Amino acid sequence: MRIGELATKSGVSVRALRYYEEQRLLAAERTTSGQRVYPPKALDRVQLIQQLYAAGLPSKTILDLLPCVDAGVSTPESLARLSLERNRINDQINSLIATRDRLDAVIAVATDSTHPCHTP
Repeated sequence: MRIGELATKSGVSVRALRYYEEQRLLAAERTTSGQRVYPPKALDRVQLIQQLYAAGLPSKTILDLLPCVDAGVSTPESLARLSLERNRINDQINSLIATRDRLDAVIAVATDSTHPCHTP
């Protein structure tokens, strides 16, 4: 598929796809006229890259982890890195849950008509 089609299907800008190529996170073949052509599996790759970015992983870390994803084989070092990132993400999730719970408590107080801080 061409870059525009991949951008549309993935919801990622053409500029972002070019950046992924520059960072060696995504590969495309070139036609004789120089146009990028991506294999069908590129859509899954872009979605994975987006998820990893959203989780806070930098492109260098993603680049280091992609061979494990592609080959389905991990080294002790890559497993340690994956575990470290998973633990970091779990910490983020727990922090977000704690923040949500605090907001829920503030909302409950603010909507409690018997509480002195309640404003109608």
